[in-house]
Amino acid sequence: MRLPSQITTPRPETGLAPSPIEVSTHLDAPVCVHPLRPEDEDAWNQFVERHPDGSFFHYIGWKKVMERTYGYKPYYFYSSRGGRISGIAPAFLVSSWISGRCLLSLPFAVYGGICADDHESEEALRRELESLGRSLRVDYIELRNRRGITPSGYHSNLRYSTFTMPLLEDADALYKALPKDIRYMIRKGEKAGLRCVRGVDQLDVFYRLMTINLRRLGTPAFPRTLFQNLVSQFPGQVDITLLYSGERPVAGGMSFFFRHSMQPYYIGSTDDAKTMAANNLLWWELIKIGIQSGCRIFDFGRSKQESGNYAFKKKWNPQIETLQYQIRLVKRKDVPNFSPTNPKFTLAMSMWKKAPLGLTRLFGPRLVRWFP
Repeated sequence: MRLPSQITTPRPETGLAPSPIEVSTHLDAPVCVHPLRPEDEDAWNQFVERHPDGSFFHYIGWKKVMERTYGYKPYYFYSSRGGRISGIAPAFLVSSWISGRCLLSLPFAVYGGICADDHESEEALRRELESLGRSLRVDYIELRNRRGITPSGYHSNLRYSTFTMPLLEDADALYKALPKDIRYMIRKGEKAGLRCVRGVDQLDVFYRLMTINLRRLGTPAFPRTLFQNLVSQFPGQVDITLLYSGERPVAGGMSFFFRHSMQPYYIGSTDDAKTMAANNLLWWELIKIGIQSGCRIFDFGRSKQESGNYAFKKKWNPQIETLQYQIRLVKRKDVPNFSPTNPKFTLAMSMWKKAPLGLTRLFGPRLVRWFP
């Protein structure tokens, strides 16, 4: 069955999607599940654009970036009713000696899982993933759902929250509505003389800042090819913004545009950025870019609860939402915890923070694929 390809390309000047397309659900028709074929990719993206739980990471483009960057094996399925897509279930087989063998939806993504128009389609796709997990002999299945009720047989992972802020058309009005201490830090950054530079031509500079930040956190560096692939795969939907102190870059972020929202996803900064309030000013510059691009939502992204990043984002007075990640144990007997908050990783993280920067850039990309 060939599904109609009606996806409209996002506007290149902003990366924002057009208005959602109305698609009938045909609830009286039976549900069929299919593996994704190349000729179905446009219809898949159309579904992602219109579904309330669709995200940037559900795009076929994320699948291609993960394949090219890490070589993970994708398993993408969709359900149909009456000849139209009624649900999608993207997943990758990820295997390492640390994490074991798992079916993950989706690697290196804060949002993932199944998106479906109705309960029958969602159940059919969930059963398909469970059957696949058993046939692949995985240890567990992880669905990174943004919201939803945990089904029977699954365990909840509620360690993470996401933060969003409604954007006003008037940046001055939004600035005045920010908490007093945030406004103070923004002014401090402005008084430090930091200047803003935008453009994907800043990728190399941004990558250096990113590796500095990750070492400081005790986290392996991502491969540079990840960012190259993102820029190449999502023209018009990826923004790189940096702050300079004179000729020296001190902070920067890579952001994604999806529908009516902007999400800074990767952030990097020098060790002295905090003294200049560079991080606060960077977030404010990104918020203004979101407003200028016509976005209605600013997505701060996820953070682990009770972490430093959680506390920083909470100061902006955003809406906080606990992410409803779900885990289905297959061969494994206990729920995995590969979070940096796990005490088992404390020594390794401490050593990584003290390693030479060049060494972390060399070996980090080989290690990070074990922690998707």
